[in-house]
Order: sequence, then C-alpha cells, then structure tokens
Amino acid sequence: MGLGDKVSNKAEELKGKAKEGVGDATDNEQMQAEGRADQTGANVKQAGENAKDAWKDATR
Repeated sequence: MGLGDKVSNKAEELKGKAKEGVGDATDNEQMQAEGRADQTGANVKQAGENAKDAWKDATR
C-alpha cells in the first residue's frame, strides 16, 4: 500500500472521530452517525489495502 493511501485513510478516520465527537458534544445524532460512517469507510478501505498487501507478499 502506498504512503498516500495510508495518510488518506487515516485522515478520513480522524475526520470521522472529530465529527462524532462534535456530535456527542452537541447531542447531534446525525453528526454522530456521519462520523461513525466516515470511520467505518476508512476502516474498510484500510482492510482492502491490507488484503492487497498480503496478496502481494504471498505471491512474491
């Protein structure tokens, strides 16, 4: 996985955590849900990248 992908996925995860935190602080359920969705999306992308890396390592 490229460094750019790692940085992008981490940034999306952190954005989601921040959004969820603001939603918690303001009791905004929609923002909480959006934050959790952002984090989930980032984690799914990260898992896909990890699977690609594992496949590349296994086929070398």
